[in-house]
Amino acid sequence: MTARALVFPVFCLCAGPALADPTLECSVTVASQIEIVECLTAIDANVTAALEQVLSFARNAAEQLDADTGRPESVPALEASQAAWEAYRDAQCGYIGSTWAGGSGTGSAIGACRIELARDRIDALFASLP
Repeated sequence: MTARALVFPVFCLCAGPALADPTLECSVTVASQIEIVECLTAIDANVTAALEQVLSFARNAAEQLDADTGRPESVPALEASQAAWEAYRDAQCGYIGSTWAGGSGTGSAIGACRIELARDRIDALFASLP
């Protein structure tokens, strides 16, 4: 069984065109900002778990490639890529939050940003799997 087959069920639950705006996903079922933030927090936890799973598959594939080629390049490249992505996510979502100038939607904007970027990262990592 391939890594893609193993991750597909989790991946399908947290990414896709129907899930383009996490804030809208939450505001369909809840009304207050507090409930929206709670909803976004739950979605973020699911997306983070899926990201960790896909990252684990990518790391395993990179380790296998490095072992097969005798060239330890894939694992360090993946680690550098992940560190750079995390720095970008934190900076970008910090910027998005700052555009709300401390308003009541700041937490929702930051949460939605983190979810959207994590979904994009899952797509990128998933595409790199053999």
